[in-house]
Amino acid sequence: MTVLMLGLGLLGLCYGTSWSTPGEVFASLTGTDRSVVISDWRLPRVLAGLVFGAALGVAGAIFQNLTRNPLGSPDVIGLDAGAYTGALFALTVLSGTSAQLATGSVVGGLIIAAVIYLLSFDRGFSGLRLVVIGIAVNAMVTAINSWIVLRADLEVAIAAVGWSAGSLAGVGWEDLGIPFTVIAVLLALMASRAHAMHQASLGDAIAVTTGVGLGRLRLLMVLVGVGCTATVTAVAGPIAFIALAAPQIGRRLAGAAGVPLLPAALTGAVLLQGADLVAQMLLAPVALPVGVVSTAIGGCYLIWLLSKEVARA
Repeated sequence: MTVLMLGLGLLGLCYGTSWSTPGEVFASLTGTDRSVVISDWRLPRVLAGLVFGAALGVAGAIFQNLTRNPLGSPDVIGLDAGAYTGALFALTVLSGTSAQLATGSVVGGLIIAAVIYLLSFDRGFSGLRLVVIGIAVNAMVTAINSWIVLRADLEVAIAAVGWSAGSLAGVGWEDLGIPFTVIAVLLALMASRAHAMHQASLGDAIAVTTGVGLGRLRLLMVLVGVGCTATVTAVAGPIAFIALAAPQIGRRLAGAAGVPLLPAALTGAVLLQGADLVAQMLLAPVALPVGVVSTAIGGCYLIWLLSKEVARA
């Protein structure tokens, strides 16, 4: 998976309106023959695809461990929609600066996460109940988002609709410093608690017996999952289905019993970078938003997953 990720990254640096050979790419990266196109245009986009994909993969693994359900993904249970609501608030009510978009996305995601958790908590925590209520909340928040866009000024509405498709086009170095730092801190924090998360995925009784504080662990998992999702949404818009598909594909490739974080992160990076390349090549020279491609592929995966869950029931 790591080799595939690096290969897609190299392909992303070579591909564009003009093809660059791997030799030209290496020369630019090492500084012997610097190219603005490769270093300042393509490299930030490739790194964004890899890092944001890894963050979405980890966010999906966190919520699928939390709910113990393969449908427990931030985009399915409404966290993406909540982060988009917060960003829409920043666009329509405030001036829509990068800091306001990031703050709005995080706050919106946290509010929706708190609402879903409170509505699904009934004499204990149930992953299935959280997923079902999350799907319902997702539908309601999506309707609110549509209403906000319809009420916005024309220019803001056009910008909001374009942004909601999810795209890595135009991402530059100035957009990546803070998001990369936030994601690195969140991933390091979650990696330090990976063993406790694995114990919790085996059952509450086993987790308590091994000394895991379930309340604090679940709160940390929600904060990290929402933080990763909202940070990606603030920069690239909502990119659907990477968080849903990456953990399960990574789990099958790794042959793991639970939903481990590292395979989910690597698979998420491969899926998002691959989807972005397909989005650039499919109707070239016109580039599609990566969210369109990820939604089309992820929709097929969701149908297969639902069919499998129904057959199992």
